[in-house]
Amino acid sequence: MNPIAFSIGNFQVRWYGIIIAIGVMAALILANFNCKKKNYSFDLIVDIFLIAFPFGIVGARLYYVIFQFRDYMYNPIDIFNIRQGGLAIHGGVILGLAAVYIYTFCKNKDFIKVADLVAPSIILAQSIGRWGNFFNGEAHGRQVSYEFISKFPAFIQEGMHIGGIYYHPTFLYESIWDMIVCVILVYVFRRNHPRGTVIFGYIGLYSLGRFFIEGLRTDSLMLGPIRVAQLVSLLGILCSIIFFIIVIRNIRKNRNCSIE
Repeated sequence: MNPIAFSIGNFQVRWYGIIIAIGVMAALILANFNCKKKNYSFDLIVDIFLIAFPFGIVGARLYYVIFQFRDYMYNPIDIFNIRQGGLAIHGGVILGLAAVYIYTFCKNKDFIKVADLVAPSIILAQSIGRWGNFFNGEAHGRQVSYEFISKFPAFIQEGMHIGGIYYHPTFLYESIWDMIVCVILVYVFRRNHPRGTVIFGYIGLYSLGRFFIEGLRTDSLMLGPIRVAQLVSLLGILCSIIFFIIVIRNIRKNRNCSIE
């Protein structure tokens, strides 16, 4: 699979960047629809995006470089070269949401309300963005047989045929899972829900899928013998469970108070 879409003189435009741009545009379009549904200011969301997106890119790259520092310690200029991949979504989400929190705090806006609104857009961008990994020939899984990969469309077979070996298209598994989560979050968002339900639903559902898919990958960031993404996913699942336990308890408490 050719990672270069086209060239302008000596400058090569890679599919990775094009896919990320498409994901961003789709995320903003979905956010606009959700803003109209809840009568929320899309201009505010755009302002937040313009701040959070660059922080998200920096966070995604920094997170990746920290765990792959041996690859960059003798050639640090490559740290700034993201055209060939090397963005870790966990780092991007963490620093991006941190930037959103600081901005909403300074502007006296409700962070949780904003997070609930943008969560479906985040997961949609992730779903689309995984196809950038496909064109770069990265984020794939372990070796598989031709009999297994033959169940997939021909272009997936071609893209996962790397160095004469077929690999699990884990990018595709995660892309499909992310799209399913996006649909669920949009449905929940457009109904009455307790504050935080959508963002913590995103954290829990994405982490659940990522935990199992990460176990198939061959390029995981490692912390000793531990896959970092699986560790972070477990923490995400735990945070989500704790949140929903608290929500359920509050609902039951309010019901009992109303009955009394």
